[in-house]
Amino acid sequence: MHFSAPAKPEDSVRRSCVAILLTATIAAHAVAAQRAPDLPWPTGTFSILAYDPTTGEIGGAVQSRVFSVGNGVLSAEAGVGAAATQAIVDVGYGPRAIELLQQGVSPEQVVKAIWGSDPDPRPQDWTKEGRQFAVIDAKGNVYAYTGPKATAWAGNKSCTAANTHCTAQGNILAGPAVVDSMVARFERTTGHLAYRLVAALEGGQSAGGDKRGMQSAALVIVKKDGGVWLHNDTVLRLQVDDNPEPIKELRRLVEKAAELHQIPGAPRSP
Repeated sequence: MHFSAPAKPEDSVRRSCVAILLTATIAAHAVAAQRAPDLPWPTGTFSILAYDPTTGEIGGAVQSRVFSVGNGVLSAEAGVGAAATQAIVDVGYGPRAIELLQQGVSPEQVVKAIWGSDPDPRPQDWTKEGRQFAVIDAKGNVYAYTGPKATAWAGNKSCTAANTHCTAQGNILAGPAVVDSMVARFERTTGHLAYRLVAALEGGQSAGGDKRGMQSAALVIVKKDGGVWLHNDTVLRLQVDDNPEPIKELRRLVEKAAELHQIPGAPRSP
C-alpha cells in the first residue's frame, strides 16, 4: 500500500496563487476581446439645434446609447449660434464652428469649410465620410450634413413651419421617422425652448430613436446675460450621463429649473 506524503502548506498557497493568476488572466483576455470591436465605438446619436426668435435663445439637445454624450456633441455661444458634431465624431468641429459664426460666416459655409478642410487623419476606421455635422446661427439659419458612411439609418431634417428654426439629425437610428418626429414635435410644442427641445427628443424616441437603446442625454440653451447670477450667458446646461431613461430624467431636470424659476413654466404639448 502506498501512502502519499502530506501536502506542505506552502504548496497549497502556491496552487491558490496560480489559480488566481489564471482566473485573472482569463478575465483580462475576455474583457479585451469584448472591448476590441468597440474601438472606435459606434456613436449612434440623435440631436436637435434650435433658435427661438421671440426670446433670442439658441439651444440644442441630444440623446445617445453611449456614456456621457453631452461631453462632445453640443457647442453653443450666446448671440452667435450652436453646433452639433456626431457620428464619426471630431469634437473640434464645434469650437471651430463657433469661431466662424463669430466672423459672420453662414451655417452652410461653416459646415462646408470645416468638413472640406478636415485632413481625415484616420480614414481606415474614423473617416470624415462618416461624420454628421449641423450648425445654427443667431438668426435661426441652419445647415446640416450627413456623410455617406455614417452608420444607417442616418440623416437630417430642418424645420419648415412658419417662425420655427431647427435642424434634427441622427445616425444608427430606427429610420427616417426619428428625425421627422423630432421636427414635428418641436414645431407643435409651445412654451420655453427647453420644453420644446425635450419634446423633440421624446418625439424621436417614440419613433424608435437610437437602434441600440438609451443611455445619456444633454441640453444647452444660451442667451446673452440670460442665466442666473451675473454675466452668465448659459440659461440651462443639463447633462444625464448614465440612465436607463435619460430623456425622462432630462425632462425632470427641466421641470426642476422651472420650479426654481430659472426658466418659465410648463408648455402645452401636442
